[in-house]
Amino acid sequence: MAAHSVSSNIPAFRLSLLHPRYWFTWLGIGCLLVVACLPEFVTSSLSHIIGVYGAAKNKKRYHIAKVNLKLCYPDKNESEIDDLLQRHFIEHVRAMLYYARLWFYPEFILRRKILVEGFEQIDKYRQKNSNIIILLSHSVGLDVAIASISMRYGANGPYKAMRNPVIDWLLANRRVRYGGTIFPREDGLRPILRATRSGDPLVYLADEDLGSERSIFVPLFGVQKATIPVLGRLAKSCNAIVLPCICCYDRQLKKYITTLLPAIENMTGKDAEDTLAMNQAIERTIAVCPAQYFWTFRLFQTRPPGEVSAYD
Repeated sequence: MAAHSVSSNIPAFRLSLLHPRYWFTWLGIGCLLVVACLPEFVTSSLSHIIGVYGAAKNKKRYHIAKVNLKLCYPDKNESEIDDLLQRHFIEHVRAMLYYARLWFYPEFILRRKILVEGFEQIDKYRQKNSNIIILLSHSVGLDVAIASISMRYGANGPYKAMRNPVIDWLLANRRVRYGGTIFPREDGLRPILRATRSGDPLVYLADEDLGSERSIFVPLFGVQKATIPVLGRLAKSCNAIVLPCICCYDRQLKKYITTLLPAIENMTGKDAEDTLAMNQAIERTIAVCPAQYFWTFRLFQTRPPGEVSAYD
C-alpha cells in the first residue's frame, strides 16, 4: 500500500548547518556513507570490535543498563547479565552503522534487506474499519522499524528534536523519505489524532520515563515504572487496534526483522488497566530479542514516594 502524505513539519536545510562547528558531524555522516558500501561481514566485525570496546569504556551507560537488567531479570546470574550487556552494545553499534543504508539506500534494496512479520494484521483490521496504532518498543533498530512501516503503509507520530541541528535535519527528513507525517511533540495530540483517524498508522513509543507529572506507576517486569497513561485513550478516540512492535537484527539471516505481535486485547479506556496491558505488551516485544532493547535508558529513574533512584 502506498504511503499517504509527506510531512510538512520537518526541519528545512539552511546554510547555518554548514558552519565549521558542524564539520565533524558532516565528517561522521561521510564515514557512514563509506560504511554503507562495505560488505556485511566487515560491518559485523566492526560492530563487534567497537561494541566490546564501548561496553568496557562507557561505564555510565553500562551501569544504567546493568541496573535495568538486574531489576527486570532477577533470576539471571552475573555472567548472564554481562553477556546480555556485551551483545547489547554490539547490536547498538551495528544499528548505528546501519543508518547509512537506512538513509541512502534505494527503497527497493531496503525492502529486500528488512523483513517483516505480522504485517498482514494491518490489512485485516483495516478491512474491519479499525485504525491502527503501532506500539513500537525502543530497540536499537527503532528507525529500521519506522522505515519498514512507512514504506508500506505511511505512518504518523510525534518527533523529538535532536540537539545537533544537522542530525535533527537529516534524521527527520530520512524518517519521512517514504511518506508519512511527523509532528513536533510540543504540537500535542490533536494533529496526531487527525492523522490516525484519516488512516495513517500511528507509531507510538511509550517506554521512556518522562517524569512523574503526567505519569502513573505501573509494573514493567514486576518493577513499578512511571508510565504515561495515554494509549488506551488514543485507541478509544481513534477507534484503533494496538499492535505491539519491535525490530531486531537476525544474525543468521543477516537482516533486520520488524515484527508486529498480536493486538492488545480488552483495551477498556481505563488508565490503570490499559497502561498495565501496554507494559505487558512491551515485555512481550522485549522477549523477541532481549539484548537489542534500549537498556541504556533510565527506565526506572522516577520512583514512587519514599523510594530512591535505582541508579545512584
